[in-house]
Amino acid sequence: MTAAPAPQWGAPEPFELFAIRYANHTRRKASDNAIGGDFHEEASDLDYFVWVARRSDRTFVIDTGFDTEQAQARGRDLIRKPHAALALLGIDAAQVDAVILTHLHYDHAGTLTDFPRACFHVQDTEAAYATGRCMCHGFLRHPYHVEDVVSFVRHVYAGRVAFHDGVTELAHGLSLHRIGGHTGGLQVVRVWTRRGWVVVASDAAHLYMNMLRPQPFPAVVNVGEMLEGFRTIHRLADSPKHVVPGHDPLVMQIYPPVSPELAGIAVRLDESPKDLP
Repeated sequence: MTAAPAPQWGAPEPFELFAIRYANHTRRKASDNAIGGDFHEEASDLDYFVWVARRSDRTFVIDTGFDTEQAQARGRDLIRKPHAALALLGIDAAQVDAVILTHLHYDHAGTLTDFPRACFHVQDTEAAYATGRCMCHGFLRHPYHVEDVVSFVRHVYAGRVAFHDGVTELAHGLSLHRIGGHTGGLQVVRVWTRRGWVVVASDAAHLYMNMLRPQPFPAVVNVGEMLEGFRTIHRLADSPKHVVPGHDPLVMQIYPPVSPELAGIAVRLDESPKDLP
């Protein structure tokens, strides 16, 4: 694949880009992770991340994770609360002024109150979906937590939510792109780094397997949008190695740790990964 060019109007300072692991969940069978997954195949566990894009002029936190109550309710292993995970990189959640919510599922848009100064960036269609008629269906409602959605709406009324429709450049070298599929308004984040264009795919691709086979993840609203989304994220990134899935434990294995002390906790996505096993 031909590498994407640098931004047109002057090369910006590249962002540092990090993934921070804050929780884990054990999966039992391959069909848990892919529509049509082989029951004889071993399942991949799911890791849960928040991401950070940082440079001298701006810091963007991408997603806010879930809290202790949701970890217990859903049987997830919470390793550390998201705000505590960010602190490992010297980021004070209380001082963050820009948070990108890829979507409003419980594991991506909880703990909003831990970011009291932030403006939250979300797609129009995601807010409409999470508060509209589709939430009358238990299957579609299950990945949302009503108190998180209520908290989000309170932030809307407080004037602390920025809505986007499709593609938005938030900063020179960082843009949002609506994908859909997994939810009504899932968005991915395209980031200019020292190794080129990297796409934080979030749940546009839970696992490398989902986008490389390709096989959609079972939590899906529109399978066609999810499959087209795999094409979109690869078009936005410089190469398949520049796409970062939302829940794959391999991310912690193939990217270099931020420091020896943070091995298995935080990795640099702005450095080249090892080959997939």
